Amino acid sequence: MSKHFELLQELEKEQSRHSNPIPVPVFPPEELVAKSSDQSRWVTDEALRLVQQIFLSQTQDPPRVVVFAGVAHRSGCSQISASVAETLAKHSNKPVCLVEANFRSPALPEMFGTTNHYGLTDALLRKEPITSFVKPLHQENLWLLSSGKLAEDSPELLSSTHFQERITQLRQQFDFVIIDAPPLTQYSDAVAIGQRTDGLVLVLEANSTRREAASAITQNLRAADIPILAAVLNKRTFPIPEQIYKRI
Repeated sequence: MSKHFELLQELEKEQSRHSNPIPVPVFPPEELVAKSSDQSRWVTDEALRLVQQIFLSQTQDPPRVVVFAGVAHRSGCSQISASVAETLAKHSNKPVCLVEANFRSPALPEMFGTTNHYGLTDALLRKEPITSFVKPLHQENLWLLSSGKLAEDSPELLSSTHFQERITQLRQQFDFVIIDAPPLTQYSDAVAIGQRTDGLVLVLEANSTRREAASAITQNLRAADIPILAAVLNKRTFPIPEQIYKRI
């Protein structure tokens, strides 16, 4: 059995310890996959699974503010968070804000063909309403709060009281907030953000993320009392066929 699959099973068990567990979409092991070149369709399909199981589930109080963080750099976390935000805005018909909190290597503005100007950092340094800093995107019901003007001390702002206030304001203005954070093995930003949200989606990279690193991250998140809402195995070369996936 794949070590990645075993690790995802462990993460699922960890998530089930919470009193009101949310189903964890575990991507299947490499041994069961079939050849396919349509990676973008696979990402879209899995984004829909995450949206249905986390945000649009039938639980009494589903998460509304969720941080996405990769275990390591280049895990594809930004792509996953962007796809989830787009899918959520489409299927919920409610306002969704995608937040670029990765001050280390922001990628979301380029993905959506917009600028990084006047975003989260500016919102944490100024007093204007949070709506002054968000940018409407081409898709209906979707906004972006880019990282904004960056400086060496920008990550320190995530631990400030003002950051908590801005999260509260985002909750008031949007039905859902998706936050893209830096990798967990390299920075503590995602933990600081996660403690102010409803939970975290952990993104692992197939054939790259070390099991020991992911296990240590899981322990750290547990110690910080941050719920792991889902574990995503990203950058799979070949997604599993739908008919086989349904049997798992």
